[in-house]
Amino acid sequence: MLVRSISGLRATLGDDLTPDLVATYAAAFAHFCSGGPIVVGRDGRRGGEAIEQIVLGTLAICGADVHRLGVVPTPSVQLATGSSEATGGISITASHNPEEWNGLKFLGKDGLFLGPEEVARFFELVDSGTIDLAPFDRHGKIVERSDFIDNHIERVLSLPFLDREAIAARNLHAVVDAVNASGSVIVPRLLEKLGCRVTPLHCDGSGLFPHTPEPLPQNLGTLAEAVRTHGADLGIAVDPDADRLVLIDEEGNPIGEEYTITLAADYLLPHAAKLAGKKSVAVNLSTTRAIDDVAEKHGAEVVRTAVGEINVVEGLQRSGGVIGGEGSGGVILPALHYGRDSLAGVALTLAALTGAGGTLSELRASLPSYVIVKKKIALDDRSEVPGVLRKIRDHYAGGPRVDETDGLRLDFERSWAHVRPSNTEPIVRVITEAPDLEAAERLADQVVALVG
Repeated sequence: MLVRSISGLRATLGDDLTPDLVATYAAAFAHFCSGGPIVVGRDGRRGGEAIEQIVLGTLAICGADVHRLGVVPTPSVQLATGSSEATGGISITASHNPEEWNGLKFLGKDGLFLGPEEVARFFELVDSGTIDLAPFDRHGKIVERSDFIDNHIERVLSLPFLDREAIAARNLHAVVDAVNASGSVIVPRLLEKLGCRVTPLHCDGSGLFPHTPEPLPQNLGTLAEAVRTHGADLGIAVDPDADRLVLIDEEGNPIGEEYTITLAADYLLPHAAKLAGKKSVAVNLSTTRAIDDVAEKHGAEVVRTAVGEINVVEGLQRSGGVIGGEGSGGVILPALHYGRDSLAGVALTLAALTGAGGTLSELRASLPSYVIVKKKIALDDRSEVPGVLRKIRDHYAGGPRVDETDGLRLDFERSWAHVRPSNTEPIVRVITEAPDLEAAERLADQVVALVG
């Protein structure tokens, strides 16, 4: 299966992600960048090194110099691209997809993912078969930049709100599950630099996933048990390209991926004066309304955007906000860079724990609490989507506040529903949230039942 979207290209190795396909996209990207260096990193999963060689070689024979980072998180590729003279970047990753998948994420010279218009132009180049090979004496050079992990860590350590001495004084103990991928070195090293004791659980860098790699509670049982066994203060889980962070409390309970950004925003908004930005937070329409409660407590604004990292980033940039993110465990900290970054999330979590002085479970209990339910509506064809959305909108006319930025979001007094069509499949996703599971399930069932 091959998936091509605003997030780049993903496919199963061998079946759909062939050498020819990788070379075609790499050559088109060299043309798209119109000269200048291109940064390349990979998430460490098996098969990635072979894909990296194809990408490096193709970019070089198309005349582009290549900065090779090696195995690093996607946010490291973003940071390296945006802070250099590079004209673009490629992260070789399939994000949270299973190990038989891999793919390519494409970045502009600012280190941001390509926006919708840029993606459309790039895919036109791909489909046109445009390949501009350079004369043999003008092939690009491959420059090794395997030191960038330390560069990324030092940038995190220099964040103005981070009291390193106070964090170190807490002597926190963390267990880390990096699914043996790109977070295996950088996450434990950051923690150690902040004075934490670290127990690496799945951090051998082999690319062999010990469990389904998406950091959801059902996949983190081993991490939860390790936290309890070692008497650790917290468990830290990241996905293969380490842009998402999920936390386990000291009792071995997941605090919920929605609460990574909630906890981070609750800590950072009162410290906004230390940062060059406004007291506001940007999140997508499917992110928990606990963010709204936290923002209200601190007198801050909430900017809601369409789903997708680049959409949240653009919302952050328009509003000048100090923090943003997504409910999947993604934290975007403009003071570091405009991209989801698990290292930013780790730094904010440790700062929040140190500032609160208690345990992670106590910190989680201090935050507003809601429950999210996710369901799907299967359609015969994607052409049915407008009718489905219209039927739901008409049913609730005159009731909840309606937002049609991305599908249909209905905001009630203490709950909401987001009805959003898939970009790749004939399905409509229904996400609801309420103060308790029963209310969230009831709202989701009502929406699904309207379609019949």
